Amino acid sequence: MGNELVVNNPLRALGLDEKAGDSAQSTMGLVMSRAGLGKTAILVQLALDCILLGNKVLHVSIGEGVDKTRTWYDDILGLLSEGDSLESIPEMMNNRMIMTFKESSFSKAILEERLDDLVQQNIYRPECLIIDGYDFERNDKESLEAFRAFMNERGLKMIWFSAVSHRDDDRKSPGGVPAPCHEVDELFDTALLIKPDGDEMNLEILKCDTCSLDPGSTLQLDPKTMLIKQS
Repeated sequence: MGNELVVNNPLRALGLDEKAGDSAQSTMGLVMSRAGLGKTAILVQLALDCILLGNKVLHVSIGEGVDKTRTWYDDILGLLSEGDSLESIPEMMNNRMIMTFKESSFSKAILEERLDDLVQQNIYRPECLIIDGYDFERNDKESLEAFRAFMNERGLKMIWFSAVSHRDDDRKSPGGVPAPCHEVDELFDTALLIKPDGDEMNLEILKCDTCSLDPGSTLQLDPKTMLIKQS
């Protein structure tokens, strides 16, 4: 079932699956959209793709509880596997851990401390990290640079962030990355933007240094499920 599920997931569609496989080069990615358009759904698909490629994933959810995040995984996996939940696939559960933080209490230092506890006790050592709900407006470039250094120091293959853009803020980087990430876009190897177009939902590739698709390319999403449509 794993090979079937991976086929149309984001990493495979973008040509980034080798990065989550045996590649020695780490990558940091960004998924952006206005509020409520499906960033978490894309992050969960990225996480499931990493898991199906044999990696352990730590999903950090800022401002949301464990149950809500777990439901995202069950819903997306159920769509991909015609009804199976993550709980019905024990080997996949062993490769996913959810860690939650209140918005006011999250920092790289606290995350590093909690992760060290897991690793030192031989409980869990992730290879891919999802950070959903990071506040780019309250954190500076130096904070993101610290995460990139953290990724390399810990041997993480990938870190994926989500960020909220705003309709009334038209600031953009030269490469088209919207505020509040327009001044830190060089720190990301990949930047994706969920963008509605009438009744359609698109995933625009704003930046991707190692994708098989060029910047400016678009993947179509099913607006009801947020899964990538088969070409």
